[in-house]
Amino acid sequence: MNQFQYTRPVDAATAIKSTAKDPAASFLAGGTNLVDLMKMGVVMPEKLVDINLLPFRKIEPVGDGLRIGALATNTAVAMDPLVQKKFPLLPLAINAGASAQLRNVATVGGNMMQRTRCPYFFDTLMPCNKRKPGSGCGALQGYNRMHAIFGASENCIAVNPSDMNVALAALDALVHISGTKGARTIKFADFHRLPGDHPELDNNLQRGELITAIELKASPFTKNIAYLKVRDRSSYAFALVSAAVALHMEGKTITSAAIAMGGVAHKPWRLQSVEMFLKGKTAGEDVFKRAASIAMEGAKAFEYNKFKLKLAPNTLIQALKTAAGMAS
Repeated sequence: MNQFQYTRPVDAATAIKSTAKDPAASFLAGGTNLVDLMKMGVVMPEKLVDINLLPFRKIEPVGDGLRIGALATNTAVAMDPLVQKKFPLLPLAINAGASAQLRNVATVGGNMMQRTRCPYFFDTLMPCNKRKPGSGCGALQGYNRMHAIFGASENCIAVNPSDMNVALAALDALVHISGTKGARTIKFADFHRLPGDHPELDNNLQRGELITAIELKASPFTKNIAYLKVRDRSSYAFALVSAAVALHMEGKTITSAAIAMGGVAHKPWRLQSVEMFLKGKTAGEDVFKRAASIAMEGAKAFEYNKFKLKLAPNTLIQALKTAAGMAS
């Protein structure tokens, strides 16, 4: 690990100023991802700005929705009675991630910023455009079992590793951000990026900008929900494929849907075409198979992740059946 300066500001303005003028500075919250990357020499910030004293831990009502502070821990969010009542899909996804010990420390903002678990990103001896732009993508012709089947580019085929992000994408969350130019709010769907020509950029935050909160608007998705995560072992493993499904139903008729997948793209993969198809349909095996077929349009696999072309639609079908109360 490289030597670094450490500062712990008590207000957001000071924290933002500390990083805005220093491109080698990084914010530190729970540190469950950043510290590991520093130990392995993947990232080497010259300054850590510890933001844990900032007042961003509250989970509070905003109208009929909720505002969740960026420093709220994953455990606090998953256990919060209002979150469980109003947005039960989110606790399902959070509790599928990492381990209880890590969820006790990891924060909402940190989880959003989580870096890929691509082994070529972590191995500093291997080419990786995300870690070192212009060096190439080792995964393209290498061992790419965990990698993307949607939205990839010739520069990067890594996936976003977060379970929480998949649920927030489905729930149309808003991201509140503060920076040197003031505050702004963006849609969660616009926060993360596809790799394109700049895979080193995971998201659309600007230098010095700080996530302050996530906002969830009132949602009808409080009953017919499911989060299904397929992984190599039952805990402390990242998704091969995951599906977050929320249905609003009147009897057996689906009146609206919110669906996203994880483990398949550089960002949480929202399935709006599937949502449109399901609206007004009667829940059933044939309908869900057709929905899964629509979901897979444009999918492209690589040498070692071709199994995802079958696993992904099957995962979605099972999650839809679970959400609709049809799971066997």
